[in-house]
Amino acid sequence: MTTKKQRFTLITIASVWFLLGLLLFVATDAYAQTQANPSGGDLYSQISLFSEVLIKLRDAYVTDLSDEELIKAAIEGMLGSTDPHTNYFTPEEFNDFTTSTRGSFGGLGIQIDKKGDYITVISPIEGTPAFRMGISAGDRILKVDGQSVVGSSTDEAIRRMRGDVGTKVTITIGRPGVTEPLDFEITREEIQIKSIPYYFKLDNGAGYIRISQFNENTATELRTALANLEGQNMSGLIIDLRWNPGGLLDQAVDTVNEFIGSGKLVVETRGRRENRPIYTRRNTPERNYPIIVLVNEASASASEIFAGSLQDWDKGLVMGKTSFGKGSVQQLIRLGNGGGIKVTTSYYYIKSGRCIHKMSNDKLLLGKEISEAEIEQEDQRNHEQIYRTVNGREVYGGGGITPDYTVEANLLTNLGVELRRNNVFFDFTVDYLVDRGHDIPLDFQVSNALYNEFLGYARSKGLSFNQAEADSAQSFIRNTIRSELIGKVHGDLEAYKVTIANDVQLQTAIDFFDRFRTLQEMFDYAASQSRRR
Repeated sequence: MTTKKQRFTLITIASVWFLLGLLLFVATDAYAQTQANPSGGDLYSQISLFSEVLIKLRDAYVTDLSDEELIKAAIEGMLGSTDPHTNYFTPEEFNDFTTSTRGSFGGLGIQIDKKGDYITVISPIEGTPAFRMGISAGDRILKVDGQSVVGSSTDEAIRRMRGDVGTKVTITIGRPGVTEPLDFEITREEIQIKSIPYYFKLDNGAGYIRISQFNENTATELRTALANLEGQNMSGLIIDLRWNPGGLLDQAVDTVNEFIGSGKLVVETRGRRENRPIYTRRNTPERNYPIIVLVNEASASASEIFAGSLQDWDKGLVMGKTSFGKGSVQQLIRLGNGGGIKVTTSYYYIKSGRCIHKMSNDKLLLGKEISEAEIEQEDQRNHEQIYRTVNGREVYGGGGITPDYTVEANLLTNLGVELRRNNVFFDFTVDYLVDRGHDIPLDFQVSNALYNEFLGYARSKGLSFNQAEADSAQSFIRNTIRSELIGKVHGDLEAYKVTIANDVQLQTAIDFFDRFRTLQEMFDYAASQSRRR
């Protein structure tokens, strides 16, 4: 009796020979057409050429070749000539991919993509092992458990990093600006992504909502958060979309719906086959308080649709840094062998007519050479395309969502990076609570003695740094110690409230609510500052 693996092999071989037979039939049928069109520009002649190469290669090559591997390589090569988001999945890969979209698996908690030959971290997911260990956007994953993943597909890298909950995996990181690779040993956890991990009322009366990604529960979670904050009579709202990689389009539309009402155009998908406008459908309460939407270079896809839509409808001021520019739409298609292909079918265009896709990103992700001058020229062309919001404000097209008001982010010092990477804050605060108890009030402050004790602890762990380096990172160190201690006693939400005290972009947004009473005043000020630059 054949095993499951043997049956799968027989089915695969049969499928391949069926394909070869089909190709030979097409090649024979195409011969006459090829005579009429000797240039070989039609599909039939190209299939004929492919089948000829395949058969001659199998017959003439020095060793036996796998039909399955040859066909897979041919498919991947064909799709590789399109864009980085169009991919082929074997049956196993297709199953892994569709499983991951259900939102629960044993993993590390990072969003990755392929940039050239390197699996690159786009964003760590809040509250996950990778986030706590200090994995950062831009990190290149070189090895998983000592085995190189340079040149591997994203799906292959994902399979290696995922595993049973509670097991450990070591990933080796190449970090820009750091000479030697960094090893991180991370314990896998069940990754269940909450779309809105934090929302609360700030001291100045404004509300704050953090949307980490757009999953199937985002709109529901947003309505809950809004009802809670509006019940506290918030004076305005900050919606934080930084590091949000996107997600489900319908959820982006439904969240925009909460602020602009029903029957309004949010986005149109335009492709070769069809153009599809998407409108809001729900009647929602009138929300006239000022709104600021925070974005950065890692805000992508659905988060860009949300930010750009509130900008287009003049319902929110966009603040931060220009977003990533991922405005292409993919369709997942199952194949007869149990595998599948993910195909880019269209681009997103938001209400003002802007396409948010940044074409140079596709080239970079495919590993193609692109100079700084070319990127600057693309940015310049995008800023020459001026569009209008519903109230006539100028906004720019292409290359992501350009903020109404630009704010640079905090830069972590080298010492700060090493402290996070080596888990020094976590270990120190665990030891502190074991030795001295869990009596940590919410207004706890880090004394000079505790700060100096921490520096000594860091040196005992093998970190080498001078006083100047410690001084430059002092504010970050004190705030992180305080956040870790409060978080371990009072929970992640209270820890997050402490962490944002050093967040320059968020603090600038908070300051706007202290300085301006209406959204129009914010628009006017942002426009005046933009004209000066």
